[in-house]
Amino acid sequence: MLYDPSEHRIRSFVTRAGRLSIAQARALEELGPKFLIEYAKAPLDFEQAFGRKAPVILEIGFGMGDTTAHIAKGMPEKDFIGVEVHTPGVGSLLKQIGEQDIANLRLIQHDAVEVLNQMIPDATLAGVHVFFPDPWHKARHNKRRLLQTPFVKLLAEKLAPGGYLHCATDWEDYAVQMLEVLGTEPLLQNSAEDYAPQPAYRPLTKFENRGIKLGHGVWDLVFTKKPA
Repeated sequence: MLYDPSEHRIRSFVTRAGRLSIAQARALEELGPKFLIEYAKAPLDFEQAFGRKAPVILEIGFGMGDTTAHIAKGMPEKDFIGVEVHTPGVGSLLKQIGEQDIANLRLIQHDAVEVLNQMIPDATLAGVHVFFPDPWHKARHNKRRLLQTPFVKLLAEKLAPGGYLHCATDWEDYAVQMLEVLGTEPLLQNSAEDYAPQPAYRPLTKFENRGIKLGHGVWDLVFTKKPA
């Protein structure tokens, strides 16, 4: 069960079965015990989870994990927690952890809203990444978009002062909505006039590269938490 059925709210994701490859299944079995953190309704001890004290960055909805692995590998001085509901994606990232010997990455397979509410203490995160969340592009489905006012408030509360929230989307109307919602959160301030240059640590995905060649836009937004 990926979420508490007694907690009624609009979901920003649809749980899809997906096909698990042999390699992904093997990674889940062999690496899951070390790198998967079980969801619990209790605060997570970061130092215990990683065996050290370091800045912690949370990524929400990492998909197949290519970007997450790249960023974590490039920032060994920081610790990363990836949250994803889909099993093939979790298996894929565990496989990359094993192949690339990435020690500073842990995964939680669960609904991000519940992870934030139950497991992440306030004012503890150095950063949050939300890259290419489902745009729910039909107007009648816009209410399912992840980045709505209550969720942004929750993210801001989990950031330490000076911590950052980095979002990216390739849907212009979602980018406009993100800019508006993030801009009205009193705990956050924009690091740019509107949209930010793509930070060097975020790699271009193959889908993003394809979109750029077709003339599609990509919008990055980087907001920081105001000092206490």
